[in-house]
Amino acid sequence: MVIKRLCCKVLVAAMCVGVPIFSFAQKSLMLSNGKINIEWENRDGKWMLVAFEGKTPEGFKVFGSPSGQYSLLYDTVKPTIKPLVMVENGDTLDFPESTFKYVKPDFQRAVSAVPMNKAGSYYSFLPTQGRVEDNVATFEEQTLYGLYKVTWKFDEKYQSDIILNISLSAIKDGYYSLATPTISTLKGKDLAWALVPGFYQGNQIQHSFPLSYAYAQGLPKYPVLCRESTITTMASIMSNQSGLTLGVIPEPGQDRNPYQKDEVTHVKLWNIALSHMNRDSELTPMAYHPVLGENGSYLKKGETLEFKVRITLQNSDWYAVYKHAVYDVYNLPYSLELKENKQSLTNRLLKLYDYVLDDKKALWNFEEYKGKKIIAQSYMSGVLGADNDAMKNSDIGAVWMLSKLTQDSLLINEKIPDIMNFKTLQQSQNGFFKGAVQGQYYLAKSKKFTEEWGNHFEPIAITYYTMADLGNILLFEPQNKEIKKLLKNGAQRLLKWQKPDGSWEVAYDRTTHKPIYTDLTDYRPTFYGLVIAYKLFGDKKYLNAAQKGADWLIEKSIKNGFFLGVCGDARFVNDFATIQISGAMFDLYEITKDQKYLNAAIETAKMYTTSIYTHPIPSREIKYKKGKEFEDWQLSQIGLSFEHGGSMGSAVNAGPILLASHCAYFLKLYSVTKDSIFRDMARLGALGKDAFVNEDT
Repeated sequence: MVIKRLCCKVLVAAMCVGVPIFSFAQKSLMLSNGKINIEWENRDGKWMLVAFEGKTPEGFKVFGSPSGQYSLLYDTVKPTIKPLVMVENGDTLDFPESTFKYVKPDFQRAVSAVPMNKAGSYYSFLPTQGRVEDNVATFEEQTLYGLYKVTWKFDEKYQSDIILNISLSAIKDGYYSLATPTISTLKGKDLAWALVPGFYQGNQIQHSFPLSYAYAQGLPKYPVLCRESTITTMASIMSNQSGLTLGVIPEPGQDRNPYQKDEVTHVKLWNIALSHMNRDSELTPMAYHPVLGENGSYLKKGETLEFKVRITLQNSDWYAVYKHAVYDVYNLPYSLELKENKQSLTNRLLKLYDYVLDDKKALWNFEEYKGKKIIAQSYMSGVLGADNDAMKNSDIGAVWMLSKLTQDSLLINEKIPDIMNFKTLQQSQNGFFKGAVQGQYYLAKSKKFTEEWGNHFEPIAITYYTMADLGNILLFEPQNKEIKKLLKNGAQRLLKWQKPDGSWEVAYDRTTHKPIYTDLTDYRPTFYGLVIAYKLFGDKKYLNAAQKGADWLIEKSIKNGFFLGVCGDARFVNDFATIQISGAMFDLYEITKDQKYLNAAIETAKMYTTSIYTHPIPSREIKYKKGKEFEDWQLSQIGLSFEHGGSMGSAVNAGPILLASHCAYFLKLYSVTKDSIFRDMARLGALGKDAFVNEDT
């Protein structure tokens, strides 16, 4: 909708001479800088926002329905973390199942009063006092809880940004939280995209609360407050169907630092919450500071709270506003400037080589299974049914590559043969599961292969532990007939399990052979196993099936922003499998030269960047860890990805991981797109990690 306002010239002229408009023009106030027009009208003594417009090639367009409503939260006591009773489909929600002991407590905490935006008294209002002077709009209201004041001022450097300074001077003791104003709201039909990075993204409100809040598959139907420990970029962003994007970006310095002085405060401190809705469940980007009941929220009478936030409105998609927050506001390049390597990447690789050869440090286990020697490394996390005896091999291609490059006799003669036995014995060779792996892990005491968290087989496991692992072995041993046979078994199993629409089930029960986890959809790179089969066997049926699977994934997963993870102990919360979808699409593009696969690879990778932390801005402040002195940047989470985020992923408590397998692929994407975020995030993920590296291993 293109809008022209006749009062503009009079108002701008008044502002240019510095006349306080409040003194003579009681009915209308306006700010404009050529990029954004903002107008308020006084209706029944209250100032309402009536226009919030961004400049486009077709003229100024409004973003949604302007509001200008302000709000705050108050409570006399600290809210509890007791989970609320949630109703889903007419029944009490019990999610996840009690067997998922690692993630259930986090989800229960995530449905307590504060994160569900049900805590405290909700006070909303339109201000009665307003004025514009020197192109700064000021509004004040004497609320039930104290004097509320906010100023609106255009940013001098970025014309698309308005800086809001919000304050409240309390007139009673209690817990307070300041919310950003409701700028404009969208109807569901007008939504193009929205996201809170690290929590969820999508083009629709998701009817299933767990799918949105736990799996990031669409926007929650409730105005949840996203916890800071898994917010990767400090911005709530929303795009409409007209091509405008509105972002709410808290100014740096107000977010929590994950490491304070000499302790980890990643989850202990919660300073800022973000949401895609206001408390009235209207679609609009929101931010809250402090969080009710959390650090800094308690005020005594006479004390003042302040919240500084940046509102941005651009004629662009979500990605441009996201990068604006990452680069211009939170200054990602500065993190690179601070990086200093104490040891080169080459030296780190050589140390890893030494580590692999040390049986004790590398936790190698030597076992016998079905009359053959097998070897694998101890798995130090949880596996259902394990008794501290789980062992696993991964990165098989790296093992064979290292032995090829070094020609190390210890690897070639003592490690490779027994790892080969592990891989061949891992494969099912008969019945319904022929071609599938019996499980990722081997339990030494019970002498069986098993999945991480359940009695099942997953099609994606064929792609990982049959097709990718055995395919990598064939790169170095192309004449190995046994491996070829097992690889073909895996390819045939993927073909048989593929549905008519191109998709796969998440998993099959080991005993009944029936699909399980039917509440989930396999938004994972399962099709890539057939890409491998085509590359190694050259049979077109594998390529055709791979394309069918990829085409389904583009329509159902990528276009909607829906992804699923591969970690069973976290009930498959979305994780690094997302970037593997991108890589699989890129491989398919290189085979077919079909542009849609390259486009899908790039779009998926853009979304995956939101799994990588870009805040808080690091510094050289001295900190201490186990008695050793470090600078803040050395312990920074900038550039690190989480294993899984959102409301119940591992990053909620543990933070990001050091896994940097996306880095090389990001550089490949940079070479094609010249998008600097791929280059910079690759460097940040790999460089300057000395403080995280165990010197002994």
